[in-house]
Amino acid sequence: MTFELPALPYEKNALEPHISSETLEYHYGKHHQAYVTKLNDLVEGTADAGKSLEAIIKTSAGALFNQAAQAWNHTFFWHCLSPSGGGEPSGPLADAINARFGSFDQFKETFNTKAVSNFGSGWTWLIKTTDGGVDIINTDDADTPIAHDQTPLLTIDVWEHAYYLDYHNARPKYLDAVWNVINWEFAAQNFS
Repeated sequence: MTFELPALPYEKNALEPHISSETLEYHYGKHHQAYVTKLNDLVEGTADAGKSLEAIIKTSAGALFNQAAQAWNHTFFWHCLSPSGGGEPSGPLADAINARFGSFDQFKETFNTKAVSNFGSGWTWLIKTTDGGVDIINTDDADTPIAHDQTPLLTIDVWEHAYYLDYHNARPKYLDAVWNVINWEFAAQNFS
């Protein structure tokens, strides 16, 4: 099996002005593509060649894990964004967020604080907990909740390549902007 770069679920300019087409050209077209290409190079002719991306993530380490997890994380991330996103969640996901954090505003503040303090390169995730609630976690580098049998609901990429062209080194400004394109429908589907 050869892994392929999945198509974006929207046009490269669809998230403007919050995330520019130039950022997507580099982030998706160069970085994400490089993870997929390197992953294919690493699995070619090995027992991992026939495995799913998720199976590779759960059974590998080192360079293979990093490439597979980054390929998976980025694909997931693109679906966490939508040109018709933003606002607040509703239904059971909103109830779970309010139960855990007290309000949506407090959830956003907590999420942003964790994302800003996520040292170096990584991801900040909203996950479903084993008791049916929600929590916010940071992962470093390529690490991903699915490697730990956790259920991701949404993520924000806080690697610098996700925002440098648009926001330079101002991660807080990027976070403020990205809430305008968060795909709450996708997160709600993952929650259910």
